[in-house]
Amino acid sequence: MIDIVILAAGRSARMGGQDKLLLPVDGVPLLRRLAQAALTLGGPVHVALPRADHPRAAALAGLDIRLMAVPESAEGMSGTLRGAVARLPGDGDFMVLLGDLAALEAADLRAVLDARDARPGHLIWRGATQDGAAGHPIIFSGQLRPGFAQLQGDGGGEALVRPLKAQTWFEPLPDNRARLDLDTPEDWDRFRKDTGR
Repeated sequence: MIDIVILAAGRSARMGGQDKLLLPVDGVPLLRRLAQAALTLGGPVHVALPRADHPRAAALAGLDIRLMAVPESAEGMSGTLRGAVARLPGDGDFMVLLGDLAALEAADLRAVLDARDARPGHLIWRGATQDGAAGHPIIFSGQLRPGFAQLQGDGGGEALVRPLKAQTWFEPLPDNRARLDLDTPEDWDRFRKDTGR
């Protein structure tokens, strides 16, 4: 069992007033779809929001998840990560998911979790494209938790991840699912045209 945190505290600033995390994929709001996939792993699922009463919370109604208010998200991705990891219980390994990964499937999350179990000699396990480009989801060893307290700016966890490439396992996932985030209306239009979803 592993804690999973979905980062859903961004501003969706490039979407022209729409909230990308609430747009439907396969008829389900994107954020809810990702939370449902995360729940299949059987561990606690935490969703980081800017505040507890954010409209995204309504899209998660009825799911067995923990909403996590992370006001540090106003600083950008690093603030979100710093605040979310600080609020996770315990000190074990944990999985991080970006809330806008529209193509990820439950099987992809399971594949990265299985890689962690099969290859314990690493500190990071992460999804990748078929040609090895780094993506998501990412599992971090609990040993790395203190490093998240130092994150600043909008670089996310890159300052923590980059020096540990040799201790990172990259698990290839099908297609471009590990890296496909949809940030603009044009991205969404292209996704719907290409997939019919």
